Amino acid sequence: MNLKTTLAIATVTVLAGTPALALDVTKTATVDAPPAKVWQTIGDFCGIGTWHPAVEKCEPSSKGGKSIRTLSLKGGGTIVEEQLARDDKKMDYSYTILESPLPVSDYKSTLTVAPNGSGSKLTWTGKFKAKGAPDAKAEEVIGGIYEAGLKGISEKAK
Repeated sequence: MNLKTTLAIATVTVLAGTPALALDVTKTATVDAPPAKVWQTIGDFCGIGTWHPAVEKCEPSSKGGKSIRTLSLKGGGTIVEEQLARDDKKMDYSYTILESPLPVSDYKSTLTVAPNGSGSKLTWTGKFKAKGAPDAKAEEVIGGIYEAGLKGISEKAK
């Protein structure tokens, strides 16, 4: 075995043992409505069914005192999410995905409303690992979900 082959094998071995790095996606939008009105639109954890265009319906439930939402997607598919934290005063909540067809794992996300002049600034941020897809594809899918959701919130909260 030559040096080049040995180095290639060593590199593959090291990379195979390296845990996948977490990916971050953040999308923002401004809404021409006061924060309290925007929070009223999104604050209900299962309210996503009224503003996200990809969600056909949201069924709330609870498990061990935690809020769970089961999202039925338009065109098929189901996502089950658990609310991890919520702060009505700060107007944010965080959640994780328990089950989904999305190309991600170890997913945690936060949706926040903040004052922005006479309106509001929405920030949706997520941290996750790609699963069964390249990192760029996982980031594109999650980014698209966030953008569609923020647009839906902007339209509903006016």
